[in-house]
Amino acid sequence: MGEDKFGRKLFKVTCTECGQETEVPFEPDGTRPVYCRDCYMKHKKPFRGGSRGKDF
Repeated sequence: MGEDKFGRKLFKVTCTECGQETEVPFEPDGTRPVYCRDCYMKHKKPFRGGSRGKDF
């Protein structure tokens, strides 16, 4: 285990999708999939920014 640039402890894991070894800043509990950065970006929902109800 190492630390990231913010001093958080990193945990070595294997990406659920591609099998690549990676590190994450949380200890997985085994109930949810864990992804590497590339696979996470594929699964992440796109940001839907908006005007928060304001009309421009």
